[in-house]
Amino acid sequence: MFRTALRNVSAHKARLLMTAFAVMLGVTFISGSLVYGDSLGRAAAARAVDGYERIAVSVFPEDSRGTGAGGGPAGLDAGLLPTLTGVPGVAAATGRVDGFAAVAGRDGRLLGHGPSHRGGNFAPGSNGTDPAYRFTHGSGPTGDHTIALDETTAAAGGYRVGDGVRVGTNQGAATYTLSGTFRTDGTKLPAGGSLTLFTDATAQRLFLQPGRYQNAEVTAAPGTDAQQLLARVEAVLPQGAGAATGAQLARIQVNLATGDSDTMSQILLGFAAVALFVATFLISNTFTMLVARRTRELALMRAVGASRTQVRRILLTESLLVGAVASAAGLALGTGVAALLRTLFTSADSPAGPLVLTPGTVITALLAGTALPMIAAWLPIRRAMAIPPVAALGAAEPTEPARAGSARTVLGAALLLTGVAAAAYGALTTGKDARTVIGVGAALTVTGTIVLIPLLARPFVALVRPPLTRLHPVYGNLAARNTVRDPRRTGATAAALAIALTLASGLSVLGASAARYLDRATTHDFTADYLVKPAEGAMRMTPATAEPLRKLPGTAFSPLNQSTEYRLAGVPSVLTGVDPATIGRLLRYDVVEGSLDSLARGHIAVADFKARAAGWRVGQTLPLERQEGQRGAVTIGAVYRADEQSNLLPSITAPDSLVARYDPNPNTAGILVATDGGPGRAALAGLTHALGDNPALAVRDEAAIRAEDSGSIGDQLNVFYALLSMALVIAGLGIANTLAMSVLERRKEIGTLRALGVDRAGVTRMIRLEALLLGGLGATLGTALGVFLGWALGRTLQENVAGYTLVLPWGRLALGVLIALAGALLASLWPARRAARVDIPAATTAQ
Repeated sequence: MFRTALRNVSAHKARLLMTAFAVMLGVTFISGSLVYGDSLGRAAAARAVDGYERIAVSVFPEDSRGTGAGGGPAGLDAGLLPTLTGVPGVAAATGRVDGFAAVAGRDGRLLGHGPSHRGGNFAPGSNGTDPAYRFTHGSGPTGDHTIALDETTAAAGGYRVGDGVRVGTNQGAATYTLSGTFRTDGTKLPAGGSLTLFTDATAQRLFLQPGRYQNAEVTAAPGTDAQQLLARVEAVLPQGAGAATGAQLARIQVNLATGDSDTMSQILLGFAAVALFVATFLISNTFTMLVARRTRELALMRAVGASRTQVRRILLTESLLVGAVASAAGLALGTGVAALLRTLFTSADSPAGPLVLTPGTVITALLAGTALPMIAAWLPIRRAMAIPPVAALGAAEPTEPARAGSARTVLGAALLLTGVAAAAYGALTTGKDARTVIGVGAALTVTGTIVLIPLLARPFVALVRPPLTRLHPVYGNLAARNTVRDPRRTGATAAALAIALTLASGLSVLGASAARYLDRATTHDFTADYLVKPAEGAMRMTPATAEPLRKLPGTAFSPLNQSTEYRLAGVPSVLTGVDPATIGRLLRYDVVEGSLDSLARGHIAVADFKARAAGWRVGQTLPLERQEGQRGAVTIGAVYRADEQSNLLPSITAPDSLVARYDPNPNTAGILVATDGGPGRAALAGLTHALGDNPALAVRDEAAIRAEDSGSIGDQLNVFYALLSMALVIAGLGIANTLAMSVLERRKEIGTLRALGVDRAGVTRMIRLEALLLGGLGATLGTALGVFLGWALGRTLQENVAGYTLVLPWGRLALGVLIALAGALLASLWPARRAARVDIPAATTAQ
């Protein structure tokens, strides 16, 4: 049977080529995703533990808030280091302190990416070196006004030893002299970040307190066991201090570091599963057509003594051989795809490392690639085996059209209606299980649509047939007839495209709606020219941060001073202090009752959702109580319309003098700035200089705010579209395969048309119109399903995200349909070429 199957595969290799290619693409996607995820995870783990091998024991304060026992000084006392050094088996004990430190480039912009802008202390031992840092140029800092930079940051800023470098911390910004550049461990310098070294005294002053360290690193003498050393160290620790081995901390870091890579791998595998699912339609279609054309051959085998089981095994072995060869090729290509994925998704924050191919990846890829063709081929084979040999010898299997009263139709309608009802119910009700209900409904809806597509093909073709025949009377009519000749084949081909378009259009709806919401939440209420906020990873600003702006001519500004722990008439509240004289120019307040001018009289303004929930009204005086014991009263002077999720409009706006009365040190969440000349280079430079050229402060205009808060959605959608393109490619292969097999089956018919006067261009046009009908059916159903499911999932967000509304991105949806039609047209090139070259005499005389 194996030899027979091998011979059959060799005889039909051209017809199986598309199937093998589709399986290969799916396996390539799976193996590439697994290799990429394993490689990224191992690289992240290696970077996370880099440097812990030299630390035998780490000592740290047990209080997570960083304060000492009984509310004493933060961190560890420097006097603990001699005690640790005296413990038997300890080679050295080094105190460490770190915090936020941002480095500015020569253009004043922040160097490095992400939140990892760190500063630390250079702690040389008796030999003048610090084992945590390996200097490539110069040396460590030796004075209060000197620093050392990691070599990547120094190169990015174009700095050399002796240059002046502007560094901002939570204590302000200053210019330091660069004493050296260094390399260090991954634990000290996360990927994409920057690291600035100060002297011990300077680092303690900037990040903690003089004479205090945040932790201490203990290195062991040769031959000392880490666990035994841990016990000895714990015996001498003061109250409030704890210790752990470097190996224990390394394991914790590995678990934290590999979480992102695991999430990315799961996303990639999800898209790979979609690609394989789409491939099942191509495989099933191929075997359906192959078995139909080999009906007489299979019946002859039955007639000469082969049993149904033997014939079934031969056909399944053929599918197994196709899957095995395609899987091996896909596994090999997957490694290259993993390298490509790493190039596409790698940023400055990503750890570097070699590609990792594990036995689990090999087994998973080969099993998926060999099992899929066998599963997809089972139904066509089973259907062929049900035909009696005598009937099969007399004629090929007739096409079984989808009938309105068939069991398939009833099942499909039941699944579709149930799925739509479940998705709609989940969307229109609230509760924690709503998304689960929608997920189940989505699965049922998609399944029901797939089952019903053969039935839906006829009304779709009937709908588009009139304009098609007006455009091309003869060829349009022929294409329409050929498309519905075998509804089951047409439906399976269109279903593959519909699945890809469902995901693409659903993501487009969700992405456009989320982008609109974020845009409203971030910039809709913004009427200032600039917003000043701390750089990512920096600590909070205070009202004093904005004081230098008073000396900047032609500038109106207002800090947003957030003060917490209030109760107004018993309602927990947060007050945001603003400058009453300028805030109306800086934020868009849609006042529905009262006047914003009441802020100047010491009154407060309340957002409508807050007033509605608390039952407050304009003119009402509310008793005020703060957790520290202060008491007073405030009067509501205005109510304004606001989005509960707005990043700028506060729930309660108060004059800054009122906030200062109860809270002398509020958190300044941002500073709104408007200039007389509007935003521009000169205004930005003046504002930055007035704030001390501090790289720890980010100055953004409206475009930068919008790009920061909502730009990532567009980037993520582009990545998802790129991943879905694999499913679209496989769907296109399915169209090409269906048309090619159809041309092979219709050689005599095409030859007759040629003999009756249809030229090659007419045959080519007919095949291309058939491809457009297939693409149009899949694109229409997929887009409709995607919009519906995107609406359903979006409804669940409205419960937790006030202001979220459905947005239909007509441009993207139309682009998706056009791409599908273009792909279908491209897929028809080879089948149309074959059809146009049919030999007329040979085709018309063929049996």
